[in-house]
Order: sequence, then C-alpha cells, then structure tokens
Amino acid sequence: MTQNKGKALIIGAGIAGLSSAYYLLQKGWQVEILEQNDLFYNCSYGNAGMIVPSHFTPLAAPGVVAQGIRWMFDSKSPFYVKPSLNIKLLSWGLKFLQHSNQNHVDRSAAAIRDLNLASSQLYDEIAQKEEFDFELNQNGILMLYKTEKVAEEETELAHKAINMGLSVDILDQKGIQELEPDICLDVIGGINYKCDGHMNPMKLMRQMISYLKKNGVIFHIQHKVTGFEISGNTIKTLISNDKKFTADRFVMTGGSFLPELAQKAGIKIQLMPGKGYSFMHHLESSANTLKHAALLLEARVAVTPMNGQIRFGGTMELASHQNKINMKRVEGIVQSIPKYLPDFQVKLPKESEIWFGYRPCAPDGLPYLGQSSQLKNLIIAGGGGMMGLSLGPIFGKTVSELANDQKPTVEIKIFNPERFN
Repeated sequence: MTQNKGKALIIGAGIAGLSSAYYLLQKGWQVEILEQNDLFYNCSYGNAGMIVPSHFTPLAAPGVVAQGIRWMFDSKSPFYVKPSLNIKLLSWGLKFLQHSNQNHVDRSAAAIRDLNLASSQLYDEIAQKEEFDFELNQNGILMLYKTEKVAEEETELAHKAINMGLSVDILDQKGIQELEPDICLDVIGGINYKCDGHMNPMKLMRQMISYLKKNGVIFHIQHKVTGFEISGNTIKTLISNDKKFTADRFVMTGGSFLPELAQKAGIKIQLMPGKGYSFMHHLESSANTLKHAALLLEARVAVTPMNGQIRFGGTMELASHQNKINMKRVEGIVQSIPKYLPDFQVKLPKESEIWFGYRPCAPDGLPYLGQSSQLKNLIIAGGGGMMGLSLGPIFGKTVSELANDQKPTVEIKIFNPERFN
C-alpha cells in the first residue's frame, strides 16, 4: 500500500464498484462505498459468471433489430423490447438503430476486445491471492449451434476473432463432443473460444466484500443518493439518507440505475435495463457434469458449471425496472435446454428459485468509462451490458488510474461517458 492519496466515495456495490475500491485501496486511497440496497442484491450475483474476450461485437450490430422485431411477438423469445411510449425508450431505440451497422461494429471491436483481455488477466492476478477462491476456470467457452445458418454466421465471426489475435477453434460435431465426453451434445458443431473463461460470481462478490472490509473500506448500505451539491465544476458533497458525504473523488458505478444517478449531477447518460433470468440446476450425478461453460446460440441461453451444479441463464427484456418474474421467459429457457443437452431434463423452477437482474445496456452497446469532462472530481464506470462481470476488474483498475491522474492501461476514448450529452 502507498501513502494516503485522499478519500474516494464509490456509488454502487456491484462488481464495478467493488473492483474500483480494490484498486483504489492498492493506490493508497481511503475508500467508502454507498449502496442503495443491501450488499447481496445486484446484477453481479446471479449472472452467468463468464469472462468474454469473445464478445467483441457490441449489442448494436447489423441484423439485431430485424431479429428483435421477429421475436417481439413471441412471449418465450430470448430478446424482447416491451412496446412503450416511454420517451427514454424511444430515444434509446433511435440511437440503437443509428449504431446497428457494420461500421460501428468494426470501429468498436478492438477496443472491446482489449478491455476484456486486460480484465481477464486481472482476474488471473486476483485469483492468485490467498483470500480468493472463486472457481476461476480459464478453459474456454463453447458456442454451440444446431442450424447451418448460425454455423455459417459463427464461423465467419470466429475467423474475425482469429484475425484479431484471439485463441479460437472451429469444431465439427465430433470435435465439440470430444471436449465434453461426459454428456451428449445434440448440435451440428461449435466454436471453442479458448480465450474465454468462467467463475462463480457469488463467491467472487462475497470474497471481494470480505477483503475490502478487512482492509478498511467502509460500506454504507440502504443509502440511496438523493442529490449532489456542486460548485463550478466540482462535486462538493453527496446527499444520502439526509446525510452529507464529502470526498476528493466520486466514482459512479450504479449499474442499470446509472442514468438517474448521473442526472442528479446534471449529466445525461443513456441506458436501458435489460432484464435477464437465471436459476441453478442440481445434477443427478457428478458424472453428468459439463467441463466448459457454453452458450446455446439459437436459444441465447448461457450454461455455466458452478459449485458442482449448473447455472442456466438467458433472455434480454428491454423495459423499465419492474420486479415481476415473467414465467413465460423462464419457460423459454427451460424448453430450449434439452434440444442441445438431451441428458439434462430440467424442470421449470419455482418463482422463489429464480433470480433476475438488469444488465445496463447503452444504445451503442459500449460501456461508459472515463473521467467526466463536466465535473473534474467525478469518474464514471458502468454500462457493461452483458459483459459487466467480465469487465469488472479493468473498470476498477482504470478508475484508480484516472483518480491518480495516470494514463489508463487500456485505450478508453471510445467509451467516453458523456458521448451522448
């Protein structure tokens, strides 16, 4: 630890907030974290636990809109935009349309890849510490497909990934089956992104909180930010629960609540919450286990071995926050599993066994990461979309570099948090 640099106040205790605290601590900052819920309610817990350098294509990509429109009329489909006259959704949708083109994909790919690769390396470093054991497994993620159309698209994408320097194998049915000898795969082939990995997010989050507390980080839970006192281009105080908090640097993470938070400081950030569901499946016998995490591509379902069980997750429901579980969506996930993995006879879980969370989705599919140009003591790190957990450590490291006025390890210009202002 270096000498005390001052006090940093982080808003949000998801993976971006905790990682920011972790790296600021290493640079000698005194750190406090404000969280509007308790510490065990956010997107970083129930996700698929995947580390994804393979996800270098932003959500806003050619073909996504047409596919989304086809799926809108199917209540069990993987992607759904709730029709609404909500002005925020309309504005988000128009920007999404503007960015759903090949030029945007090509412009963003290398930056997203570099962010994920740097983050993956940081996960390896964290896992070396004796306080951490979160089932990190950097053995690749399998992209499994059943149709020639998807095989063609994925092979093209895999060649792109290889040209970008990622470690990837394109496999036929026999090749992919050899990687999973203990279970039957009903697919025509798949891609093994050997650059990817997976972990147990629950364990990671708990260990991270315990490590931070042990090293002097103060947590304020059930603290919702109600406002900021700003003088010129500087945040003087943050107001929460009728108390005033001061700091030298403020860090906004805040997940899918980032727009409301930023608005209180006079900054416009566009995000829509993309609701996803997951549940755990207990295996009948340990013989039937998967060795790799996988994505069932046509169904858009994530499958991750975790703690001797399997987590299934999926769907992307774009609408405002509402805490209702749509069982039709969960049924869609359950019904797709045996089509790829006939050994798994998965029952529809009870509502109490289903987790849901909101991925923070920017209209161009890129995160918001950087120093605010409006407020000189504010750093923003969020909007990771479906890569939130994957990007956690690099968000944190970048925050600590910006707080220390250092040049970030990774190029972040394209992720400018005020790009839609």
